[in-house]
Amino acid sequence: MLQQILHALEMAFLMGWEIFWALVLGFGLSAIIQAFVPKGQMSKLMPDSSPRSLAIACGLGAASSSCSYAAVALTRSLIRKGANFIAAMGFQLASTNLVIELSLLLIVLLGWQFAVSEFLGGVILVSIMAALFRRFVTKQLVATAVQQADGNLLGKMEGHALMDMTVTDGPLLKRIFSKKGLTAISHYFIMDWAAIWKDIVAGLLIAGALAAWVPHDFWTAFFLQDHRILTKFWGPFIGPMIAIFSFVCSVGNIPLAAVLWSGGISFGGVISFIFADLIVLPILHIYWKYYGFKMMMAIFIIYYVAMVTAALIIEFIFQLLHLVPEHLNAKIIETSIHFNYTAALNVVFGLIAIIFLIRFFQTGGLHMLSMMNEPKKHH
Repeated sequence: MLQQILHALEMAFLMGWEIFWALVLGFGLSAIIQAFVPKGQMSKLMPDSSPRSLAIACGLGAASSSCSYAAVALTRSLIRKGANFIAAMGFQLASTNLVIELSLLLIVLLGWQFAVSEFLGGVILVSIMAALFRRFVTKQLVATAVQQADGNLLGKMEGHALMDMTVTDGPLLKRIFSKKGLTAISHYFIMDWAAIWKDIVAGLLIAGALAAWVPHDFWTAFFLQDHRILTKFWGPFIGPMIAIFSFVCSVGNIPLAAVLWSGGISFGGVISFIFADLIVLPILHIYWKYYGFKMMMAIFIIYYVAMVTAALIIEFIFQLLHLVPEHLNAKIIETSIHFNYTAALNVVFGLIAIIFLIRFFQTGGLHMLSMMNEPKKHH
């Protein structure tokens, strides 16, 4: 038993080693974007659910933090400030599906096809979600949800979502290398890590356990690999269900997605699984607090249907274009640590992370961390 546990931990560690540099790079680029994209005017850019507002919502979501809890809290803040409810839901989906760090991890663990499909699928997902909201959710239910959102019930990462240290004066390069710019970047970088490190660790541990303990025959039967047509529909359907009960969200579910792909889930199943980080059980509970039970159920059903449909569309588009990679080419981890490009990149980006960490603590970082879950009035 002890040997099995150690084997699972080894698999989790090696997977973490494989993706560390990509995480640092992704969070670094995300921090730079957040440091120079003001949050104050976001709600005014999403006044309705028109294609223009939805496109802006996707762009702003892609420029925000990838933390699912922070995305949910910020979405509520935008709604309270007057943003259209449907556009805000689109922003929320984009915040965890169109971000840089997600694409980098997908490329490292699964291949560029998954990164492209995640981006295209995210756009399709937002479009389907908006259409379903317009068709099936009444204005009265939206009004009730908006009214409840104005209450003082708090979720997680409220302070992180409201944190705004954007630097807006002067040319972009000058702002990036200014003292204020470096401080803002370091704070966003460390705060994003602090927000989702538990999800990353949980995702690695679950992925390591599944990779080490679950036999391939189980995956073959569970994902219906003997039924070539049925498995293409079963994967997108079951993917979100696995995500809901894994409790892992944000980029933390990418290692688990790699294990599922290696086990034989369909291409669309991987995409729907990654989409589903915003309907895991803890986040559904936050929707209930924010918007009420009826709207929570509406969000869950619409998100789920949109996720499955978008994943199926991506599945068949990529099949037609012959872009779906073979399962045998799935790269989970190396069997051991070698001095190769991964090791070199980990050293380089590890040093960058240390520089950000030093800057963070030199500029009041501990005080910022203490406010991650506090409401705005305490900032």
